[in-house]
Amino acid sequence: GLLLPQMEGIMVALLSPSASVQIEVEPVGRWFEAFLKRRNRNVSASFQELEEEEELSEESEDEELQLEDFPLLRTLDPKDWKNQDHYAVLGLAHMRYKATQKQIKAAHKAMVLKHHPDKRKAAGEQIVEGDGDYFTCITKAIEILSDPVKRRAFDSVDPTFDNAVPSKGEGKDNFFEAYAPVFERNARWSSKKHVPRLGTMDSSFEDVDNFYSVWYNFESWREFSYLDEEEKDKAECRDERRWIEKQNRAARATRKKEEMNRLRTLVDTAYSLDPRIKKFKDDEKARKENEKKAKADAKRKEQEEKERARQAELDAARMAKEKDEEEAKLVAQQAKKEKEIQKKAIKKERQKLRTTCKNWNYFGDNESDSVKMMEDVEKLCDRLELVSLQSLNEGLASGSKEEGKVAVEKQVQVVNAQLQKEKDAEVQARQAVRTVVQASGGGGGGGKGWNEEELPLLIKAVNLFPAGTNARWEVIANYMNLHSTSGIKRTAKDVINKAKNLQKLEPGQKDEINKKAFEKFNKEHAAVPQTVDNAVPSERFDANTASWTTEEQKLLEQALKTYPVSTPERWEKIAAAVPGRTKKDCIKRYKELVEMVKAKKAAQEQVGSKSKK
Repeated sequence: GLLLPQMEGIMVALLSPSASVQIEVEPVGRWFEAFLKRRNRNVSASFQELEEEEELSEESEDEELQLEDFPLLRTLDPKDWKNQDHYAVLGLAHMRYKATQKQIKAAHKAMVLKHHPDKRKAAGEQIVEGDGDYFTCITKAIEILSDPVKRRAFDSVDPTFDNAVPSKGEGKDNFFEAYAPVFERNARWSSKKHVPRLGTMDSSFEDVDNFYSVWYNFESWREFSYLDEEEKDKAECRDERRWIEKQNRAARATRKKEEMNRLRTLVDTAYSLDPRIKKFKDDEKARKENEKKAKADAKRKEQEEKERARQAELDAARMAKEKDEEEAKLVAQQAKKEKEIQKKAIKKERQKLRTTCKNWNYFGDNESDSVKMMEDVEKLCDRLELVSLQSLNEGLASGSKEEGKVAVEKQVQVVNAQLQKEKDAEVQARQAVRTVVQASGGGGGGGKGWNEEELPLLIKAVNLFPAGTNARWEVIANYMNLHSTSGIKRTAKDVINKAKNLQKLEPGQKDEINKKAFEKFNKEHAAVPQTVDNAVPSERFDANTASWTTEEQKLLEQALKTYPVSTPERWEKIAAAVPGRTKKDCIKRYKELVEMVKAKKAAQEQVGSKSKK
């Protein structure tokens, strides 16, 4: 065989049965042309073969390009070129914006070969002279579609594009069938490639979220310069050209705004009807409700734990209190026994003293002396302590009548001295109070002095209605008028002047006033006067007379709120919540607070009624 490689300067071997001979050959014709291309472009033979195959495939595409006939082509008016469909003019109505530049050029070439005026004239067809022939429409079509800028302007106002947006009623029952084609149709305007599709009911949350994120931030390349009503090239001067540009920009901006509103309406409507969005919202709502329920359960358990711990503390405090109360009860019982023993012993010694003196006829020679001594003996029985009575009785029992009389008279002198001393002290105290009243009584009451009852009442009212109380001094004056027994009506001015005078008093004088008020209270409320110096208080009075602290007051108020009136064994629970206080203490304090509140209300209501008048 004969091998002929197509390369210059390569020796070719002729194989023959006889001998091998080397000869030099040169490429000619199309082979020579291919050789020059390869040498100039510095490529191999294989690359050339691929390029030739690509050219052959492009030629085959041109051969396969099918053009649609446009029946109305010959009726087109070249002057109305803006309203014509340039794709239909070139026979590409079925391809439109998907047609490549090569296909557009091929279509133009085919239309020129078919509709060129010279060819038609040669065929005997009547030709319109100048630019009035319909062939001008073909020229205008290739001019616009071959220019990327002009083609984009024409594609933006494609007359075959459907700008309609489905209504809510259309997409309510068949959402995906109604909206998927619309989004695919409008995706052609996106400045970014790979616009996501609407998807299906099974699409994930991420895919749906990405879809609506892209469409809510949609960037459209669609512009409306093709619809400009005025052409600036036709302007006669620069000012007119500027005016035309201004008008065109305003019209484009309006159409662009309408286009973006159309797309936004499409996305909003789809979002409101999308069944997946509703499903995701329901799932999110259920998740939040579950989280909320879990938090509520955790909080409830925590509250229960706290309540159990608090109840345990209350139980421990109650048990400790019960233990202390039991111990205090034992101590009180022991004290009561001792008191009874002491009381019996005193009663025995008194009876013994009376009997001894009676047996000796009260140491008197006549009836008057005996009566006087009888009174002195009763005075001794009331004033002397147990030890003194025992000592006196022992002296009377061991001595004679005269010695006994001397001992009794001596003891009577001691008791009389004590009584006189106490009486003198009381007189001095009354005189001091009277002096204070006289010294401070010049400013109020219309010249009427303040008695011993009114001063403690004023101090109590000032503390009861602190600074900040509405119409404070009128309220204090009304309070005093309601509770005073002197019959003197005090005004707000009287109360203010008296309060200022009291502030100027020395601490000792204030203490004296408080002491007198306390003594008066004891006289009014004491059931039985004390007859023995060291007598133990009666059981009807509470042993725990300590004043309430701020902390105890807070605990009492909180317990009153915690245990309403309908609570069984309410006061036992309230007492358990206030350490150191008994049920009787809490009830007594509650009654005091109620009376205090009632008094304040009454005084304030009276002031309010006066102000209205």
